[in-house]
Amino acid sequence: MKRLCIIPCGAKKIWDIQPDAGLTRAEDTYLSPFHQACERYAKAFFDDWVILSAKHGFLRPHDIVPENYDVAFGSGHSEIMTEEKLSRQYREKGFLEKEELVMLGGKKYRKVLNTVVGDHQHISWPLAPYKGIGYMLQALNRAVEEKQEL
Repeated sequence: MKRLCIIPCGAKKIWDIQPDAGLTRAEDTYLSPFHQACERYAKAFFDDWVILSAKHGFLRPHDIVPENYDVAFGSGHSEIMTEEKLSRQYREKGFLEKEELVMLGGKKYRKVLNTVVGDHQHISWPLAPYKGIGYMLQALNRAVEEKQEL
C-alpha cells in the first residue's frame, strides 16, 4: 500500500538557535519537541513522509527552507499558502497516488488537508484521541520505543 505520513512543521526553527544557519534542509529546520517526535515517528514507520508548512506547503525532508519565518495555518497571515497553490503542489508532488495518508497534527490541519486530498484517499489521525500536546508527545515517543504504530 502506498502510504504517506504528513507531519506539522513547528514554530521553533534552526535560526532561533543559529541565526546564520542559512539554507537548511526541511528535516533539519524544525526544532520543537513535538515536531521532533513526529519526525522520529515518521522515519520509524514510513518510507515516505513530508512536513506541512503554512508558508511552504508540503516539504520533503531534503527540500530547502531558505530562511526563518513565522506563519501558521489559521493565523490569518498574508503568507499562508493558498488552497489553490497547496492543491497544485499536492498533485505535482504525486501525493494523489497515495492510498493512505496519516496526519500527525491537530484539528487545524483537518480543514487544510480536506481541501487537497482526493476523494479516493483515506486520512487517518492517530493523535486525535489524545487531548493536549503532552499526551501526544508521550504517545509518539512510546510508539517509536515499542516499535508499535499508533
